[in-house]
Amino acid sequence: MTDDRADLDDPPSDASDASVGSGSSGGSPPSDTPGETGPPDTFPRQYARTQRFTLGEPRNISVSPDGRRVVFLRSSAGDDPRNALWVTDTRSGEERCVADPRTLLADTDDLDVPAEERARRERLRESGGGITAYATDEATLVVAFAMNGRLFAGGLLSGQAREVPVDGPVFDPRPDPPAQRIAFVRGADLCIAELDGTTRVLAGTESEHVSWGSADFVAAEEMHRYRGYWWSPDGATIAACRVDTSAVQTWTIADPAHPATGATTVRYPAAGTANADVTLHLLDLDGGRTPVDWDRDFFPYLAAVEWSDNGLVLLVQSRDQQGTMVLRVDTDESATRGETTVLTHDFDDSWIELVPGTPTLLEDGRVVTAADRDGVRRLLIDGEPVTPDDLQVRSVAGATGNRVHFHANPVGDATQMQVWSWNDADGAVATTSRPGVHTAAAGDDVSVIRSAMLDGPTVTTIVASGREHRITSHAETPLVEPNVQLFTAGERELATAVLLPRGHDGSPLPVLLDPYGGPHALRVQQARNAFLTSQWFADQGFAVVVADGRGTPGRGSDWERAVHHDLATLPLDDQIDALHAAAERFDVLDLDRVAIRGWSFGGYLAALAVLRRPDVFHAAIAGAPVTEWRLYDTHYTERYLGDPADRADDYDASSLLPRAADLSRPLLLIHGLADDNVVAAHTLQLSSALLAAGRPHEVLPLVGVTHMTPQEVVAENLLLHQVDFLRRSLPAAAAGVQG
Repeated sequence: MTDDRADLDDPPSDASDASVGSGSSGGSPPSDTPGETGPPDTFPRQYARTQRFTLGEPRNISVSPDGRRVVFLRSSAGDDPRNALWVTDTRSGEERCVADPRTLLADTDDLDVPAEERARRERLRESGGGITAYATDEATLVVAFAMNGRLFAGGLLSGQAREVPVDGPVFDPRPDPPAQRIAFVRGADLCIAELDGTTRVLAGTESEHVSWGSADFVAAEEMHRYRGYWWSPDGATIAACRVDTSAVQTWTIADPAHPATGATTVRYPAAGTANADVTLHLLDLDGGRTPVDWDRDFFPYLAAVEWSDNGLVLLVQSRDQQGTMVLRVDTDESATRGETTVLTHDFDDSWIELVPGTPTLLEDGRVVTAADRDGVRRLLIDGEPVTPDDLQVRSVAGATGNRVHFHANPVGDATQMQVWSWNDADGAVATTSRPGVHTAAAGDDVSVIRSAMLDGPTVTTIVASGREHRITSHAETPLVEPNVQLFTAGERELATAVLLPRGHDGSPLPVLLDPYGGPHALRVQQARNAFLTSQWFADQGFAVVVADGRGTPGRGSDWERAVHHDLATLPLDDQIDALHAAAERFDVLDLDRVAIRGWSFGGYLAALAVLRRPDVFHAAIAGAPVTEWRLYDTHYTERYLGDPADRADDYDASSLLPRAADLSRPLLLIHGLADDNVVAAHTLQLSSALLAAGRPHEVLPLVGVTHMTPQEVVAENLLLHQVDFLRRSLPAAAAGVQG
């Protein structure tokens, strides 16, 4: 689970918001056909149609090494789900479309997606269509991408793209650095395609359980590693993962609504069970094959791989996640080829946090990592901290030459994130300063800054040689405008937001807590779109409270590690403390009518709230909740709760199932039956336990829905259904008082 996707560690703005809420706002109606007028638009309809206002935004941005070109994906409108590939000249700001799926696929649908691509999109919480990923050569002159399992290549100078006729289905195509050929995955095989369309298998299927060139489940779901092969700089060799899932237990995901449809079998590594066996090999195009050697018995997780002109480096991690090593691989043609040398190592009594973008190498060969030092996550160069001790590093955007670009926030304020750079001469310097959430892609003397702020839409700006160009956004303007007040609550200074209805008359309001509340995700951010659905709920007649408590990122190591061995107690305590602090600050909050909603970890927290503290919470909506941590994956769950064989009491204390008999408040459980991340068994087992205990509750199964809810009709009506449930379930207002 990662902080930029909709799942257990993502904010409801990506997860639960896509699947809950309702009401109406003004706005001009969209037309399905030119000249036709549709029904009046509403926020739930708009939120669903625009896929959380992500459609039409520039995304997947990369910068050429020479700084002359910026490549990105963008759809043509705020309700168009099909992304095209674009390139911008950084000197003139001119944008050109290189590849449009409507042209390349003619009249065919882009829904015939290979299984591997569907899995990649699910791990990334990717709900768009058209071109959803691309890769370029080293100079960013040639691009490759796949649609409908077909291979396409394009020239970024000519602005033309064409299909490369190969047998598919094609997944994850990547040109070699010299732009001579393209590698791709086909099923379990890693293949090479020449630009004339001739292909060969570089590493092929050995058994039904073995695949080459793809990421295993926990790497993609939890480690930020979504790929399984890497070209050498000279294009002569590929470092490729071999994944053997034969030891991983088999689970079945069925489609009960369509009994004639066969069930899907997946290999799911639940806590305490076997993981996939992942090895790395150097595959020469002339047929040579060398295994990469490291202590896989102690460090079984291959968390990151990077191969650049400065060498091939790996990040490996122990099963208990208390230890990591950065290794350099000997890639020379010698007797020691494939052997590894330790560059840096780290240890923590709780766990080592994997920081996106690390490790990487500077031009002079020094290794860049980020790790906790004295309670703060700092940028390290060859193991030495180089950033201030009051700055929490969140991720590394990349390195150009001997300069590192990274994202960080002040330890005391995780509501914002700024872009920083570091080099020997200047030290750590902030690139952005305006309050908001800023991220960057960077090349030589060129940065592309994406800025989300409270006072306006997200903007993407190219900064090159003192000139600035805004990349056009086609995203729709939301029909709601957040009326949000941010403050810090209580002695722990919990980042808290309160949203009230616009034009409220000051009468008491029922309260809705809208948290995520768990590791890896923040909800209280200085960004407008983070609060759109919360504001819509407020406009339905609620005071909405959003809070980030202990366990969430950005507040230092002790804050994150406070949930070690107990995912229940402190996250819930902090939500209650934030609620009471908000009620002291805003006298319109009616503490006799308090509800809570959430998705994934937020769903777990919502159900936990009414089970453990019915004196505070009077109704709950739990979407895709983890109800029993033994049913969740190894890498996430064991990081916080350890091995269930050794720490059964901790698992029992964090589980919802033993608390079923304690339910005394209305509870709505929502779950996608096709979810392969938090499987539907979580909700079904809790529902069964509640029924056995004689505790009434409601269950809303979502047919054909995964951990995301990208289907427009599902997302819209889930919002409406939740408001209806809250109005039915909360206690009536006091006599003479309307809320």
